[in-house]
Amino acid sequence: MDRQQHILVVDDDREIRDLLQEYLTRNGYRTSAVGEGKGMWHVLDTGHVDLIVLDLMLPGDDGLELCRNLRVNSHLPVIMLTARGDEMDRILGLEMGADDYLPKPFNPRELLARIKVVLRRSSSLPWQEAGETEYQSITFAGWKLDSVNRHLISEDGLVVPLSGAEYRLLQVLLAHSNRILNRDQLLDLTQGRESDPFDRSIDVLISRLRKRLGDDPKSPQIIKTVRGEGYILASKVSREEVE
Repeated sequence: MDRQQHILVVDDDREIRDLLQEYLTRNGYRTSAVGEGKGMWHVLDTGHVDLIVLDLMLPGDDGLELCRNLRVNSHLPVIMLTARGDEMDRILGLEMGADDYLPKPFNPRELLARIKVVLRRSSSLPWQEAGETEYQSITFAGWKLDSVNRHLISEDGLVVPLSGAEYRLLQVLLAHSNRILNRDQLLDLTQGRESDPFDRSIDVLISRLRKRLGDDPKSPQIIKTVRGEGYILASKVSREEVE
């Protein structure tokens, strides 16, 4: 029997915690719920967690600070809950390493759908179909993407950590190197959802990847912007297969 996946809900609103714990449990997930960061770290220290649903506004360390600290040494998927209409909160959440976001108030069914997509994307290569080759490392533009440890390695051996969202986006760009991908395609391949007219998550992640790669944002040479069309990873790519 497959292991029951464990979802950790971190929200200081007891009604939301109780609602989500009951709803997610009813839909087949083991669910824990806490009201602040101290409780989150305790759960993480005492057992395995597959995904965190993390509210932005929390007493003590807020969701952004918790997500930033989590990303220091973990690729654990995070879905951030943000205030409706506050685009800056969503952008900041992605910049801190969140994999997806959902504005409040929300329908639990939509959160469940997002959870399923993020869990599926975090456990498999975003472009990989059954029978395709898995690669241990991918080399491009003087960088190596370590697909086992999910980080970048520079030519001089510097290790650069990536969030789950950054890692998946870079995988997709490398899998389609020297091909233009628009925002809708990138969102579908990395997050399994369509964009809306105000969705800037891909632009934020592209900006973060350029920063990780030392790619000049004013004149990028690795991840280029094709005006009116999308983005392209403009580099020769070589792959080392998993033995």
